[in-house]
Amino acid sequence: MTEGNDEMNEDISSDVETTAEAAPSKSKKRWNMRKMASLGILLAIVAVGAWTFFSGEGGLALSSGAYQAVFLDNNQVYFGRLTNVASAYPVLKDIFYLRVTQGLQPPEGGDAQPNINLVKLGTELHGPSDEMRINREHILFIEDLKDDSEVTKAIRAFKEQQGN
Repeated sequence: MTEGNDEMNEDISSDVETTAEAAPSKSKKRWNMRKMASLGILLAIVAVGAWTFFSGEGGLALSSGAYQAVFLDNNQVYFGRLTNVASAYPVLKDIFYLRVTQGLQPPEGGDAQPNINLVKLGTELHGPSDEMRINREHILFIEDLKDDSEVTKAIRAFKEQQGN
């Protein structure tokens, strides 16, 4: 019986030695805690950044009350007030666009100058409402319009003429 007990004691003592070797030291535990804390802080920063970007205006600093020019990948430009920029479908309201027409016959001795008009959306044959949801993937870039830009002046003149 003592032989069996001796073998069992040897097995237990070898297990204790293995466990002691596998147990991390206090400095390793502190290092792991520091890594975990750093990782937690980093994840918090990334989460706050993502939340800030994907909520509100998506990190774009659009001037409130100003008109924006929205340039699309099909060479169209719309002017209006853009909201929900972070959405997959930003919304443009109070919409205007440019209509370029060319005369049928150029004047004698020169090139015909194109006629450029600012048109209010909604006057077309199909009668669209004055709100457009634009696929964000087709927006090339967005610009705020200055108060003294020609487009903003034309919009103001149109609204004054309409009594708005």
